Amino acid sequence: MVLDSDDVEQFLTKLVTIAGHSLSADDEVLCGVTLLRERTKTTVASNSPEAQKMDEVQYRYDDGPCLRAARRGTVHYVCDFGTEDRFPEYSAAIAGHGIKSALGVPIPLEGEATAALNFYSPLAEAFSEESIEAAQRFAEEVGASLRLAVRIATLTQARADMRTAMESRTTIDLAAGVIMGQNRCSQATAMSILKAASSARNIKLRDVAASVLESLGQGPVTMHFE
Repeated sequence: MVLDSDDVEQFLTKLVTIAGHSLSADDEVLCGVTLLRERTKTTVASNSPEAQKMDEVQYRYDDGPCLRAARRGTVHYVCDFGTEDRFPEYSAAIAGHGIKSALGVPIPLEGEATAALNFYSPLAEAFSEESIEAAQRFAEEVGASLRLAVRIATLTQARADMRTAMESRTTIDLAAGVIMGQNRCSQATAMSILKAASSARNIKLRDVAASVLESLGQGPVTMHFE
């Protein structure tokens, strides 16, 4: 499966599709992977659009077996939403979509991110002890790939943040140079002028600097480094 996948997302999608089929009885079990990072909840893979939709219902209420599994690192099983009392509003909402039972299994990760493997069934008491054990094995397999994906995403974001910071610094330095030339002042004075304008107009320093450069009719700043 790894060799057959173009990327981690495709691999995870194949894996949750197999997991959903493996735990299915008379009806198809919906399966997805929830990844929690700082202030974000994301379904990174699912075996159908309906599975992702069920995850989004849970995100809307910010509670449910899958979110609790991700946050607490323990298995959470709802055998029948008709009698569930741990999260009544969410239970009523998910039951309205024809889901009667759900299983959230934590995915072992590292660092600040947490995750869970989510299963939804239209049948009550759909998941036996054997099914839960199988789901935990799938969660371990998902965890190996998801840890790699999170590392890649973290490095990619760090690189993007660094580039943005460098672009901002370049724009500000160039604008300070323009002000120094126009006013025959020091760099410190030029920076004070930029900061005063930023404060007075309540806009970011980088945006003030960009407006200074745009006033020269030269267009946006072009980076000359990678």
